[in-house]
Amino acid sequence: MHPTVSEVAPGVFRVRDTCHVYVIRAAADPTEPDALPTGIAIDFGSGAVLDHLDAMGIGRLTDVLMTHHHRDQGQGLPKAVEAGIAIHVPPVEQDLFAHADEMWSSRPIVNDYNLRQDKFSILNSVPVAGLVPEYRTADYGGVRVRVLPTPGHTTGSVTYVVEAEDGRTLAFTGDLIYAPGKVWSLAATQWSYTENEGPAMTVLSCYQLLDEPLDLLLPSHGEPMPEPRHALELLAERMQRYVDSRRPQPWDLRDRLDNPFVELTPHLLLNRTSNSCSYVLLSDTGNAMIIDYGYDMTTGLPAGTDRASRRPWLASLPALRKHYGVRRVEVALPTHYHDDHVAGIPLLHAVEGTEVWAPANVAPILRQPERYDLPCLWYDPIPVDRELAVGEPFTWHEYEIVVHELPGHTLYAAGFEFDVDGVTVMVTGDQQDGLGIPGQKREILNYQYRNLFRIEDYRRSAALYRKVAPGLMISGHWEPRWVDDAYLDMLTDEGEELVQIHHELLPLDEIDLGAGGVMASIAPYRGTCEPAGTVHLDVTVRNPLPDDAEALARMVLPAGWAADPEDLVLPLRAGAETTASVVVTTDATLRRRARVAVDLTVGDVRFGQHAEALIDVVQH
Repeated sequence: MHPTVSEVAPGVFRVRDTCHVYVIRAAADPTEPDALPTGIAIDFGSGAVLDHLDAMGIGRLTDVLMTHHHRDQGQGLPKAVEAGIAIHVPPVEQDLFAHADEMWSSRPIVNDYNLRQDKFSILNSVPVAGLVPEYRTADYGGVRVRVLPTPGHTTGSVTYVVEAEDGRTLAFTGDLIYAPGKVWSLAATQWSYTENEGPAMTVLSCYQLLDEPLDLLLPSHGEPMPEPRHALELLAERMQRYVDSRRPQPWDLRDRLDNPFVELTPHLLLNRTSNSCSYVLLSDTGNAMIIDYGYDMTTGLPAGTDRASRRPWLASLPALRKHYGVRRVEVALPTHYHDDHVAGIPLLHAVEGTEVWAPANVAPILRQPERYDLPCLWYDPIPVDRELAVGEPFTWHEYEIVVHELPGHTLYAAGFEFDVDGVTVMVTGDQQDGLGIPGQKREILNYQYRNLFRIEDYRRSAALYRKVAPGLMISGHWEPRWVDDAYLDMLTDEGEELVQIHHELLPLDEIDLGAGGVMASIAPYRGTCEPAGTVHLDVTVRNPLPDDAEALARMVLPAGWAADPEDLVLPLRAGAETTASVVVTTDATLRRRARVAVDLTVGDVRFGQHAEALIDVVQH
């Protein structure tokens, strides 16, 4: 056997390269007794593994599974593409493989506070055959592989667990651990300026692997570790000391993992580890409903807003089962579409079979985020199993829950009213911080104009709270609020003040552009088509004038494109809005984010190119 190749377990080989590349030999095909067996690779290094297949008794590699995106793990992936090997990558880091070119062209370089080592990604994009299914087992080339999220070295890192021919359970841990109590890099674990999210995540990942029956750890750098428990416990202990050295107070990560929930009432729990607040409503049937589920067991949000900076996982669920006897997380109920409230819901849906029940004013954004020009959208569509009518109750086991429209923080939001353990609860999402003290400290009303805040939203929500008269209000980021009349009075006063301030500052009697200054939009905001293809756009226009008027929306297109119709002529009553459709035909040029706009005139007031949309022309 070549000196760079060693057999670390029966049928499992290590190739020393820019990182250790592990090859798992698949069982021979009984229908082809003379053919060499195939294999799969864990990480790929420079691609030198392809020169040593004979030494391992392997005819070809069918698949490569990447533990994380760093260049020493995958700089040779173009060779895998040439060899016809399917590339599978961690879901969180998919863009750093499939769209590495975009990262290099758009990543901020100057005045940069993002310390993540995303610039240690591969230099050019590679085609990705699939995303590895976290918390689940999949078959790759005849090899059964279980995928576990183990962030720390990077946000999206995963560990692969495989049973070897001799019955031992092997864990391919990437760069989570180098040797007992040691890591390959501390610098890689620093994800944002002055913070230490990665080291804390490393501790949590070690604790979660300690719950697995592992016989051998196989790192990307370092030697095999035949005593996984000792190696992981020592790393958790040392890294915990590192975490505490950079915090004003010690942080008990073991307790955080074991006891993430706080009882607000016996059947209503707060997940103290999540960003934003996630709540669990317990049914006596043994089922649970999760209200909002963004970033579970978070240690902080790293710099950047790209997908690879955001880690959803299911780290708190074992404690939910252990301490509260939950048999199934049956339903996920989002208050609104922001990523910190929904990022983990697709994982719940895929892994736990959790159904997504969404208010009717939130569901369209979850299903088709590309249609909307809104902040804080999750990267992918989120399936919705049931739409809940706004203003009406629905039943879940022993609970009746009323869905209330609750715009303010964002136009597309809902509040939930229910009784639990003798308390009327109102779930308010991110509407207000709940920290105000009547007569001493103002309540902070959390409105954002790009979320399509409307001037009277907080007046209406204050009236809703008074009608519901909750004993307890629970929010997205703040402490639970036990409610009294003085607090409701304060919300009413602040809602009225907000209306007055906006009327004082804006020329609403002459031209009512609303709080956000938006009177037109194009949907989908992000579209895709093939060269010389067509895109169907909906143009919505509102009349901001105090009198009836005719609106002219003229399409503005890249040279060589065409629109049918080119102009939309829309008669509108004062304050009314309407939507009309346009078909845009592109030329054959490939483009990224080509800009399409409407030049808007209402009555005798020209507002110019008031709304835009972005279209990618790509060859599928």
